[in-house]
Amino acid sequence: MYVDSAKNQHSSNLRWILPYCRPDAGRIAAALLLFAADKVLVMLMPILAGMIVDQVIGQGHEDRLPRLCFAMIAVTLGRSVCRYGYQMFMERFGQNTIYRLVSDEYEKLHDMDFTYFNHTRNGDIMSRMTSDTDAIRHFVSWVSYNILDAVCLFAGSLAVMFTIEWRLALALLAVTPFLFYFTWQLSKHAHPLFYAIRNSLASLNSMVEENIEGNRVVKAFVREPYETEKFDRHNDDYMERNMDSARNSRTYMPWLDGCSYMLQLITLILGGWLVIRQQMTLGALVSFNSFLWMIDGPVRQSGWLINDVERFNASCVKIRRLLTAEPRIVERKNAQAGVVQAATVRAKVNGEQTGDPVRIRGDIRFDHVSFAFPDDPETPILKDIDFHVAAGTRLGILGETGSGKSTLVSLVARFYDPTVGHVLIDGIDARQWPLDLLRRQVNIVAQDTFLFSDTIGDNIAFGAHRDDEQYVRTMASMAGADSFINRMPEGYDTVVGERGVGLSGGQKQRLSLARALADDPAILIMDDTTSAVDMETEATIQRHLQEMEGTRTMVTIAHRISSIKDSDLILVLDHGRIVERGSHEDLVHAHGRYYRIYRKQLGLQSGQSAGF
Repeated sequence: MYVDSAKNQHSSNLRWILPYCRPDAGRIAAALLLFAADKVLVMLMPILAGMIVDQVIGQGHEDRLPRLCFAMIAVTLGRSVCRYGYQMFMERFGQNTIYRLVSDEYEKLHDMDFTYFNHTRNGDIMSRMTSDTDAIRHFVSWVSYNILDAVCLFAGSLAVMFTIEWRLALALLAVTPFLFYFTWQLSKHAHPLFYAIRNSLASLNSMVEENIEGNRVVKAFVREPYETEKFDRHNDDYMERNMDSARNSRTYMPWLDGCSYMLQLITLILGGWLVIRQQMTLGALVSFNSFLWMIDGPVRQSGWLINDVERFNASCVKIRRLLTAEPRIVERKNAQAGVVQAATVRAKVNGEQTGDPVRIRGDIRFDHVSFAFPDDPETPILKDIDFHVAAGTRLGILGETGSGKSTLVSLVARFYDPTVGHVLIDGIDARQWPLDLLRRQVNIVAQDTFLFSDTIGDNIAFGAHRDDEQYVRTMASMAGADSFINRMPEGYDTVVGERGVGLSGGQKQRLSLARALADDPAILIMDDTTSAVDMETEATIQRHLQEMEGTRTMVTIAHRISSIKDSDLILVLDHGRIVERGSHEDLVHAHGRYYRIYRKQLGLQSGQSAGF
């Protein structure tokens, strides 16, 4: 289905890439001037060779030989300079074009929302950023001028050959319809093959990337043979797709080569006959034969150039799908002005100091919110969620795995939009807030802790926008991380491995919490942040967080009741619905689901008292 649409875009790929090329217009113009000079010089060489045969050998004008030899040397040197010059210009042009393209791709990835990444494989993205962009670079900086070179040599040499001996040139021209036919057939069959190669490579990259990232799991379950077999299947598929392309070349390249040999055969037979009949000089035949490679070369090269063009088109299709993808989460027009106005009115009504009107206070309200993922609208994840959390208070969320806890807090930072209802931040719909302003002040410490391959200090200061070592240490201390950081080889300058390899789960969680605290958010959301730390460390972290009460709104998702029992409001979720709500004391006295979880975690039997 998409291959068909890609064919329709075949002619538009050049127009699409053109804006990335325009900044190098001066470099392209210089390359074209050198290219034109090279083509003029290359046309002179066969003529000079013919003059040597006719004038020096045939007519005995030996005095002309030094001048003709010097002219040939000068032409050769001139060609070398021109060719080197335009090739360097084109290579620089290609590198600059890809630099701009990759920058756009990277920025586009940052614009995309969670829904896109949920359905796009990492290997596919990496293929677009690497092999696909390199195929475009190859086309822009090499294939483009080689196509022009082939056309100019073919057309120019044929024109000169008509001036030398029109009958022989006409005989060669009779072969060209066959060349065009086989070239068209090669191109027609190559396009879907190269598109299949790109898809296969993306699958292979995804499989390898996933296997490298999960190498510890593979080793833990001794699944190396299984993973190797799976890799072999992907690798075999990639090889087979490339073999399909090779078979396509095998089908049509011999015909193109055969036409090339036919040109040589016609020149030798007909040209020799004309020389014997003295209707053509030997020097003219030498010149004519020297021009033959200018026809023969493009013919031989056309098959490979077509393969490169189709590789370029297939790569363009993949990259254009990325660059034209639209995020579902978009900022509304005039969002900043609307928020400033609404926040100023709110401040006047409440008798508050206006100060910075766009600073989030942290008031959260879910107004009968329901949510389903866009690709599965029939399966609601959240159903009629309705609650209010005042600014500066604490919210605890408890529920079984898959009950919708993480999805609920993702709506606060507007990683998703509700299907039904409204999420209000400070009384303003989250969709009205500018995205960067909202996400700067709503920080989520996710379950899946991620650390960059950088120093511990830089990981903590990632979102702080300040270079203050003491501030970083303070935030690490509040997260219970300062003590273990100081025991590391280089302290805060210790470089952690990719994704925090080398650190325990609890250490990574504490560093993630320190990073969130350093960002000084108005709303701090902790998604099972202390699940991997010991009870004593958790108690220390909770004590530090209590010292921050009133300064920011804190939302805690946890399976341990000890992590949320001091919250002002606790929600118990079950299959996307709120089944219980209240304070810790209220929920314990209610003897419901929360109470049963509480008793289990205390290790109490049914007849024992909770004793809280």
